[in-house]
Amino acid sequence: MSQKIKIGIVGYGNLGKGVELSINQNEDMELIAIFTRRDPDSLNNPLMRNIKDIADYKDKIDVMILCGGSATDLPEQTPEIAKMFNTVDSFDTHANIPIHYDNVDKVGKEKGTLNLISSGWDPGLFSMQRIIGESILPVGNTYTFWGGEGVSQGHSDAIRRIDGVLDGKQYTVPIEKALEKVRSGGENPEFTTREKHLRVCYVVAKEGEDLERIENEIKTMPNYFDEYDTEVNFITKEELEKNHSGMPHGGYVLRTGQSETGSKQRIEFVLELESNPEFTASVLVAYARAVKKMHNNGENGCITVFDVPLGMLSPKSP
Repeated sequence: MSQKIKIGIVGYGNLGKGVELSINQNEDMELIAIFTRRDPDSLNNPLMRNIKDIADYKDKIDVMILCGGSATDLPEQTPEIAKMFNTVDSFDTHANIPIHYDNVDKVGKEKGTLNLISSGWDPGLFSMQRIIGESILPVGNTYTFWGGEGVSQGHSDAIRRIDGVLDGKQYTVPIEKALEKVRSGGENPEFTTREKHLRVCYVVAKEGEDLERIENEIKTMPNYFDEYDTEVNFITKEELEKNHSGMPHGGYVLRTGQSETGSKQRIEFVLELESNPEFTASVLVAYARAVKKMHNNGENGCITVFDVPLGMLSPKSP
């Protein structure tokens, strides 16, 4: 592409900062502005703008990368911003993706914008691996394991939004016995959600808050914790900063199956990430390139990673 793709970022948390870093590694892209709800003057970055001024950039940005949380930000922000811009988001509440898709698709078709939702690595890259495995090995089972002491941004964000919580981190821990059972071959075991993962939370509560209430709200939160064994640990802010400042994550997608003659087959896709937000950001940036190309070809509405030809992700020519 002869002209650089003009990118905007909405939200400047860990993911937004990761997108800024990723754009530096892509020579065909240019960061135009970063939109925040905070006071732009307090952030010491010349590209900072207040989100109230986003409409001023309607014809100046090709793709807006939305870096808010899935719990409350993206369900509102993506359809609203899609009225003016092509967008990419990382909406990761799996159960609500169909609703989010319909809301965004309606706006995109009305306004002529193209909007890719639920990018990142799960949903996103892991979704692609699941559909590849199921298509190639139609007789078999698919297994997804997350973590290995991995920090989930979406789940951590959901904890922090509970009334009375100052800060928090959530680790997803795969149950090793279940993973090894899948890899051992010879069987396609069935697991409940609870048998595959443990969720471990470290929470900093405001002084005087009802810790039992907070713990109960975490453990019963639908779509996040209610189907898992969840461990909640209340710690000080100093402990959180000292022992839980990193953002590692990763996981596995496995498809086990057999051919018509009974030959056993296994496909395994693995991610090991020192920085979950920086990796997720890199995925969003690659898909922003695809959105720009596909919009140039006349496409609009809502799409997912399933709708993007792999060549569209690359800056290289066919």
